Amino acid sequence: MCSFFFLLPSCKIFFSHDPLKIVRAKGQYMFNEKGQRYLDCINNVAHVGHCHPEVVKAGSQQMELLNTNTRFLHDNLVLYAKKLQATLPDKLSVCYFVNSGSEANDLALRLAWQHTGHKDIITLENAYHGHVSSLINISPYKFQQLSGTEQSQFVHVAPSPDVYRGKYRADHADPARAYADEVKDIIDQVHKKGGKIAAFIAESLQSCGGQVIPPVGYFQQVAEHVRKAGGVFIADEVQVGFGRVGSHFWAFQLQGEDFVPDIVTMGKPIGNGHPMSCVVTTRAVAEAFMSSGMEYFNTFGGNPVSCAIGLAVLDVIEKENLQEKALRVGQYLCNLLWKLKDEHPLIGDIRGRGLFIGVELVTDRLTLSPATAEAQEVIYRLKEQFILLSADGPHRNVLKFKPPLCFTTEDADLVVEKMDLILTGISRYRWVPDEVVFLWYSSCKLRVLLRVCLSELENALGLKINNTVNGGNPKPKVGLTFSKYRKFDTALIVLFCALFLL
Repeated sequence: MCSFFFLLPSCKIFFSHDPLKIVRAKGQYMFNEKGQRYLDCINNVAHVGHCHPEVVKAGSQQMELLNTNTRFLHDNLVLYAKKLQATLPDKLSVCYFVNSGSEANDLALRLAWQHTGHKDIITLENAYHGHVSSLINISPYKFQQLSGTEQSQFVHVAPSPDVYRGKYRADHADPARAYADEVKDIIDQVHKKGGKIAAFIAESLQSCGGQVIPPVGYFQQVAEHVRKAGGVFIADEVQVGFGRVGSHFWAFQLQGEDFVPDIVTMGKPIGNGHPMSCVVTTRAVAEAFMSSGMEYFNTFGGNPVSCAIGLAVLDVIEKENLQEKALRVGQYLCNLLWKLKDEHPLIGDIRGRGLFIGVELVTDRLTLSPATAEAQEVIYRLKEQFILLSADGPHRNVLKFKPPLCFTTEDADLVVEKMDLILTGISRYRWVPDEVVFLWYSSCKLRVLLRVCLSELENALGLKINNTVNGGNPKPKVGLTFSKYRKFDTALIVLFCALFLL
């Protein structure tokens, strides 16, 4: 109750029906106040692992020496900018250090407006770019949920390049061109109304939008249309950069070597939990910003401690081969998930790159009806097995994997094994009417509890779960027969419901 009054009540937390109090973390693990260990599959902030000793050491040592604002010269600032720029194409050569992904994207818009002299912004359906006012306006993931909220006349929303559920799907002859043409149509409409395009902004891989992987060639074609209209291309790497995709250091590089954004924003993993971020752009954009005569200053952006931590994160990624590990472990996890999909109709799609993976749950693979309730049940049941996962997307039916890059193949085995058991349990009891457990709408814990009780009773009655190895990988194969207990189960459900309703 106290937290409601003293901590902003609209603040969203994981597992809101049964919140988790975390007191410490190490590597890919988090611990509650009782010392219980949880496997963290969702924390893309602790990029190289929670409390990595090299990162902690770098920050604490610099804090003992100096931490001040950025109106003084300091070696760390130059060293870090140089090392960070070396991971990017040469064209992207000017760094602005700020403190969060929201600050970075807000500054990116300012750069675009000043450089182009234009106002209109094109964003993607289900996009999220931050919480400040300028970004809420370009984040349909947020504003489309608000009733009575008018969209800014300068913001234009293009279809998400989702080839699974979107307007143009994998069976389309050229989905990249089709989605890019949608952007061109928006540009044409803006011009007819007298507007001018300042920028197109997109996450290189949509995260909150449901782990969406744009088709290769999409960004190149969009950039061509936008630049022809006098605008710039902003690639938001806040959630997906720094080697997470495995094959490349930056997710926008998945589109091919011939694509380079005009502005790149980064955040979350950049400081492994320390609040810092960066905007990197071209010299032309930076010079246009400087020519305005308005001084740019950020009190904490690029301070000595942040730069020391940023350098340490880059060093750890390199020394521990975390980019290569993200590729290898991510492929291993995807292979396990694809095998799981063969056995569970609830899984509609597996998509991802490296350790950025989405598992979309559907109640029907033909209609793609989203399995929202089932996705919530999966994440709560996994939490009971001490595994932390989240569900997101416009229908909240996409399970999101974005763990620290120290995540291992053994961790992948464990998660998929537990998912197999949970999905089997959900499928087995999908005949339980939602009306019977109508209190689901106030707390999904009720239905979880009911199904857990049924599963535990089956185990108590002697039904066995056989684990087998499939294809050389540890892969649980669940074979359960329960038909002869169906009448018993039905009676038990009625009994439980009667007890709950008393």
